[in-house]
Amino acid sequence: MAKTSPLEFVNEVRAETRKVAWPTRKETIMTGVMVMIMTVSLGAFFTGIDSIFDAIVSSLLKLAQ
Repeated sequence: MAKTSPLEFVNEVRAETRKVAWPTRKETIMTGVMVMIMTVSLGAFFTGIDSIFDAIVSSLLKLAQ
């Protein structure tokens, strides 16, 4: 593999960056909102599951005493 100079590397990076299809502001905001909604809903779901398992384990430990 041939070595490239730092200037040539920077020029290649700029050329590749121009090819990227950047999202619009609206797409970025909508994606962020969806991430927040999914994070909150999954947090609530796993909190509920954890509460159920906590109740089960607590009741089993009470039976063992």
